[in-house]
Amino acid sequence: MATLGTAQAQQATRLIVPFPAGGGTDQYVRLLAAELTKRGMQTVVENKPGASGIVAADHVARSRPDGQTVLVSSLGTLANNTVLYDKLPYDPRKDFAPVTQIAYQPAIIVGRTDLPYKNIKEMVEYAKKNPGKINRGSPGAAILTNLAPMSFEKSLGISTTHIPFSGDAPAVQALLGGNIDIHGTSITGSLPHIRSGKLRVLGVMDSKRMPQVPEAPTFKEQGFDLEATLWYSLSVPAGTPKDSIQKLNKAVNEVIADPAFVERAQAIGMEPRGGTPEELDQFVRTEADRWLPVLQSLNLPKQGQ
Repeated sequence: MATLGTAQAQQATRLIVPFPAGGGTDQYVRLLAAELTKRGMQTVVENKPGASGIVAADHVARSRPDGQTVLVSSLGTLANNTVLYDKLPYDPRKDFAPVTQIAYQPAIIVGRTDLPYKNIKEMVEYAKKNPGKINRGSPGAAILTNLAPMSFEKSLGISTTHIPFSGDAPAVQALLGGNIDIHGTSITGSLPHIRSGKLRVLGVMDSKRMPQVPEAPTFKEQGFDLEATLWYSLSVPAGTPKDSIQKLNKAVNEVIADPAFVERAQAIGMEPRGGTPEELDQFVRTEADRWLPVLQSLNLPKQGQ
């Protein structure tokens, strides 16, 4: 029986998540894996956190290119790490083949409900009259939820005092404690506090409002042309046969088009989004061209690897 179990595990498609278990991305990938398994594609989730996704990415890059070891990839693993690290053990362009996007979350700005501004438009007016008075948190300097607000402020000639945290949870606690005023984030960690009335979404960086907080206006509705999304995709080792990629692409896209699955995903703050391998490849290139110059402008000290 043990031998049979081992054989079954080896045959399963492994989705490698570069984050600890329990977070929003992990929850979503587990929903996806359970649905794929239910539909006949035995799928398991493995968490390999560490070094800004490098541990997971390197593991997949070195895996057999048979379509059964799959990286849950993002802007960080496929682009940002090339700026943040002196030397990577993998090459994002050469070592992976794209499969499909799986989901995205709009970046948002949240603030306490006792602030003298209730939305981004009012915040901009306040910032112009009170330069440097707004303390803005983020889960980290190199993360999109800092890069997008920073780019936005630069385009308007306003400035906030950026306070980076080591992750989203401590920043949300600092916001609740009154140590910062606003915070760039996604909806997952702040949603309970929004629903309890302690926090408010000042603006959503997407083309449409979010179903979780339909009262929250987009940046575009407030007169600002800004979209920025935290996105998640699937990548496999370079050299994986095209038919294996197409099989996985088809299975995943069928799941994320299911209305029942979409509803469950939105309940944890995710917006399912699929597509072809070619579309993902072009999307990654476009996102890298957009955000890497912003990241480079921070002049962050490169980390060793």
